[in-house]
Amino acid sequence: MNEQIEPTFSHLDDQGKARMVDVGGKDVSARRAVASGVIRMGAGTLEKIRAGGFEKGDVLAVARIAGIQGAKETPRLVPLCHPLPVDQIEVDFEEIEDSGVCGIGVKATVSTHARTGVEMEALTAVTVTLLTIYDMCKSVDREMEIGSVRLEEKTGGASGRWSRGDSSSTS
Repeated sequence: MNEQIEPTFSHLDDQGKARMVDVGGKDVSARRAVASGVIRMGAGTLEKIRAGGFEKGDVLAVARIAGIQGAKETPRLVPLCHPLPVDQIEVDFEEIEDSGVCGIGVKATVSTHARTGVEMEALTAVTVTLLTIYDMCKSVDREMEIGSVRLEEKTGGASGRWSRGDSSSTS
């Protein structure tokens, strides 16, 4: 039977003040994180992206580069994140057309060999990618919605593997 473990907030010291976690005693290991998110849009907007009809350029190419850059800039954006030597960043897209809802799904995969994980880098990559799609398309569709940004999977470190919806994952 799984015991519920009271979570600790390692970013707080004994007095409740914010601090950067000391990872100096941890072993360097291969770590990987996958995050995802969605931007919903009108069918015409999706078609215009497919056709390359935006004056600002190829929406998905620019968004992919923005997501990669976002992952690399995570410690500048999220104050208590450690700067990490990122080994690889991949940003992929999937078109969504289901029951009248159109959009683009974004998946970011980030890997490193470090003392702490790259979950925040993967989440930042997805978020910046989605924001860039919005920015490039807002002139034709201000009703776009960004949502469902979430961690899908992480591997490495002392906590091992975790995967969304997998009850056999360690946490």
